[in-house]
This record gives sequence, C-alpha cells and structure tokens, in this order.
Amino acid sequence: MPDESDREELARSLYAALAAGDAATLGGLLHPDFVGETTEGLPLGLGGRHDGPEAMIMNFWWSIGRHYRARAEPARMLALADGGLVVLGRYSGSARDGGAPLDAAFAHVLRFAGDRIVGLAQYTDSARWAAALPPPAGQRALRAVEYRVEGGVAIVRLNRPDAGNAIDPTMVEDLYEAAFRAGDDPDVRAVLLCGAGPHLSVGGDLPFFARTEDAARSARLRRMTDLYHLALDRLAALEAPVVCAVRGAAAGGGMGLVHVADLVVAAEDAAFALGYAPIGLASDGANSWYLPRVVGMRRAQEMFLLNRRLTGREALEWGLVTEVLPAAEVDARARALADRLAAGPTRALGRMKRLLRQSWTTGLTEQLTAETDEMSAAGASDDAGEGIRAFVAKRRPDFHGHRDDSTAGGSR
Repeated sequence: MPDESDREELARSLYAALAAGDAATLGGLLHPDFVGETTEGLPLGLGGRHDGPEAMIMNFWWSIGRHYRARAEPARMLALADGGLVVLGRYSGSARDGGAPLDAAFAHVLRFAGDRIVGLAQYTDSARWAAALPPPAGQRALRAVEYRVEGGVAIVRLNRPDAGNAIDPTMVEDLYEAAFRAGDDPDVRAVLLCGAGPHLSVGGDLPFFARTEDAARSARLRRMTDLYHLALDRLAALEAPVVCAVRGAAAGGGMGLVHVADLVVAAEDAAFALGYAPIGLASDGANSWYLPRVVGMRRAQEMFLLNRRLTGREALEWGLVTEVLPAAEVDARARALADRLAAGPTRALGRMKRLLRQSWTTGLTEQLTAETDEMSAAGASDDAGEGIRAFVAKRRPDFHGHRDDSTAGGSR
C-alpha cells in the first residue's frame, strides 16, 4: 500500500492526465481490476458502475468530453484510515454547443492497490450536470463528418472534400462522436465509412501542423492521436459490422478507417500509402498493429520504411481490401454490402467479430472456451431460432438484430 504522499501524488497525476486528455497515462495509473462508481442520475447514461480501466476511460471520462468542456479541479485531499483518499473539488466548464456553464462540487473516494488506483467512487450534483446541457441533450452538431442512419445503416462520411478529408482535431472529435452514436443506437445494424469528394482521406492535416509552433507540436499530436485512436477502437469494437468504401487516397492515419472495417470495397485506382517516413513521423491509426497481421511483416516493413504505395488491385492481392471495382461503382457496392449486413443477425455477427479479433492474441485452449461461450449465448437469441427454422423451411430468415436479445452481452 503506498504511503499518504504517494497516494496524493497518484491523485495529482490522475487529474493532470484528465486535464490533458492523456489516455496512455490514465491507463498506466489505473489498476487492471479498477472499478469506477459514478453518481446515479447523471445525464447521458454517465452514472453507474464502470468495470476496468477501458470502460472508465471510454464510457465515462471520454464520454464527458463529448458533451462538456469540463475540468475536475481538486482542492483538498484527505487521507482515510483504511488507506483510501478523499479528494474534494469542483467541476468547472460548460456543455458543448451552446450549453450553459457547469459548476458542480465533487467528492472522489480513491482506493489503491500497489502503485495504482484500483477504485474511484464519485459524488456530485447530477442536476447541475443536466442543467448545463442544451436541448436536445446528448448529440452535438457535427462539423467535419456527416452522420445519418438509413435502413439500419449508419453512414459516417468524412466531409472535408476540399482538403482531401485530411484529419484535423475537428474531424477527430466528430469521428469520436459518430462512433459513440453508432454504438449507442440499437437501430444501427451496420456502419458504412466513406468520404465526400474524390478521397477517403489523405491522412493527417499537414498544413494544420505546419502552422503549429515546434514547441507545441508534440502535445497537439498526442491529444489528437489519443482521441482518434479511441474513435478507431470504438468502431472496431462495434457489434454492428463495418464496411469501408475507398476511392482515391487512403493514406497515413486515414488507413485506420480501412483497418477497423470488416469489409473494404476499393476503387481500382485507389492509393494506399503510409507517408510517415518522408515527413519524419512514426505511425498512428493502428497501422503498426494491423498491417503486420494483415499483409505480413516484410510487406509492412516495405510500406513503412520505403513508403511503398499500393493501388487498389495491389491492396487486394496483399489482403488489405475485400474487393476492387471501378471507382464509379464503389459507393453503390459498399452500400449494398452494408444493407445486406444490416438485415443479418446483428448480435451473432458481433460475436463473430469478437472471436476473430481476440484470436490474434489468445491461445487455442482459450479460443475454444470463448467459442463455446459465444455459441451458447447466441443460441439463446430469437435470431438463432428464426435462422434455424428458416433454414429447415428453405425460406429467407427475418432477423431482428439487437432488439431480440436484450440480455446478451456486447461491446456497447
């Protein structure tokens, strides 16, 4: 158990990381068995229990960031006899997009295990949080991304065509918001990622960073990359299958949208490239994780170190995309695939996605156990009954997706 000064230092580090939006530091401060208990009655579903560091970061702290510009400002720290720490302070700031100011006192009870924080119980005035939100609560206006739901398909379209859909802080915020909207909407049964104009995305907005002073560049890159990676992680974890349409460039961090998709339709003349080496940067967009697994280490090294550029046809040969078509046919084909998936058994598809994703990091015995668990859980759904009866009767099944299985687990 850390002594009182160590506990206070951990607490100060926690609030500093929250203020900076530093997900990496937050993950290092929280114990793997972390449990967060937040005030019941908070708006937007923020109140309740959050098991594990990822749940607390993504479903509570980062969700606050979607709707508020708020800062937790600790004022006093009081040691508890059992080794815990009470932190008293105020949340200050405002809701986003025209909301009222936020000023709410808080008490946080922190628990520790070794040199990490293992628990946080939050007490605050939920009415003040609700009063700060503009009507309707929960969905801020998007500026660089279009989002709409049609026939069970959430269409997420990058919308900076004049800049090649380059990724800047505004687009990152919008992608994060869109990922949460898709994950929170039970009517979304498939997601379509695409770009307005001739490109999916040319990657990071280099003119934006060219205007950034050298001393500030590292911090800006960290803040933007942290949030972009959270958005990609959320998209990859969706139960609903994701389709990506690629016309023109899918470059740099923009390739992350290709990676998190389950099916990728690309134009024959599409261009896939990383482009980090020529500008002296490393990697983002989960490229260093996905590419060696998808195309192999040697090909990944070629793309990174020699900046190898792939056409749509080459990307198909390397296993980076699902199919290739003339550019004029890409959007329609991608939408048709999304519509087909949206008519499928959504929860079962989500279970397939989880099994495939975790197979990269688990052994055979663990994977067999996971398959047994997922198969058994899927068998309890209405969609499984409908699918089996339809197969025997030689008719098309009528799946209902999320609505048929409210007790089943999921990524949401």
